[in-house]
Amino acid sequence: MKIAKTYFERMMQFQYFGTTLTNQNSIREEIKSRLKSGNACYHSFAECFVFQFVIQNEKIKIHRTIILPVVLCGCET
Repeated sequence: MKIAKTYFERMMQFQYFGTTLTNQNSIREEIKSRLKSGNACYHSFAECFVFQFVIQNEKIKIHRTIILPVVLCGCET
């Protein structure tokens, strides 16, 4: 595509401020990307959830303050 003597490449999808945008305006790729990020975040803290000495309230705090924001980042947009 050419605009004002400048050529632009048409992309099928790309990342913009951490959000996956597609040329079809599909949200499926964004949901997959967020779930993949949340899954990676969960597995990085998996040891904390397995140990018996970490009390339930602390596990909930870790989940709410670290994992959920990764999954829900940008969901309002």
